[in-house]
Amino acid sequence: MEKKYDVIALGELLIDFTMNGQSEQGNNMFEACPGGAPCNVLALLNKMGKKTAFLGKVGKDQFGVLLRDTITEAGIDATQLMTDDKVNTTLAFVHTFPDGDREFSFYRNPGADMMLTEEEVDPEFIAQTKIFHFGTLSMTHDGVRAATKKAIRSAKDAGCLVSFDPNLRPPLWPSLDLAKEQMEYGFGECDILKISDNEIQFVSGKEDYDEGIACLQEKYHIPLILLTMGRDGSRAYYHGMRVERPGFTVKAIETTGAGDTFCGSALNYIVEHGFEDLKEDQLGELLTFANAAAAIVTTKKGAIRSMPDRAEVEALIRG
Repeated sequence: MEKKYDVIALGELLIDFTMNGQSEQGNNMFEACPGGAPCNVLALLNKMGKKTAFLGKVGKDQFGVLLRDTITEAGIDATQLMTDDKVNTTLAFVHTFPDGDREFSFYRNPGADMMLTEEEVDPEFIAQTKIFHFGTLSMTHDGVRAATKKAIRSAKDAGCLVSFDPNLRPPLWPSLDLAKEQMEYGFGECDILKISDNEIQFVSGKEDYDEGIACLQEKYHIPLILLTMGRDGSRAYYHGMRVERPGFTVKAIETTGAGDTFCGSALNYIVEHGFEDLKEDQLGELLTFANAAAAIVTTKKGAIRSMPDRAEVEALIRG
């Protein structure tokens, strides 16, 4: 059947409050940046001219209105963005350290994104996409976990590619064992895995990235694994090939959304070039573009509204 969407993503949509200087009184000031990994991924895809839709839930509050308006403005189809009448929109306060690293304080006990139910997932909607993308933040609690699993089943039944980025946030899990268990569920379901250096170490217990990836490949036979290593660049593992490309040096102000931008770029490449028969030089091209796009996002605040267009990315690659 003709697919209406290139990528549909499910998961959290929230406000990231990022530090933005101090007031005259010496109080920290925070900027309200629309965020949430799955929509960050979609925002990059829209910048590249792809058709996307989002499935999730916000609160019946001003933040929920802001998020709906933001993703609609970004070109993401919000018809399946639900509103919860009782539970507020999820908030995250991002504390940035001088070296650009960050720590999150989440206001999500519960938050509206956790309130998505199995009944609200429409398999016919999911069937309309080429790629279905999800993370683990929609797996932290029972109800939304059931909704996520139903969406994954619907995607697989409809022959969609399944993309997974664990996006581990330890403070949001009742226990790290549960986090690991849900990551492993995702590994078992996905065709495309985007995983970071610290996540592969966490889940495999191996210091060496290649060894950690080898463990995953052996156990789950994931066709394409993309490993991000921050400023050190990234690697692709695909049908016995291992391709690596260096990162780009930019003046980073915060890393929020970099991994999502990388992931969106990779999915964009797959939408354009197919998934079945990627060559080594194509994987290199995918990584270089994704590394450059991610680098650009670290030079701006927030993610959904900071996504680069193709010309910007190509200009950085040309240097």
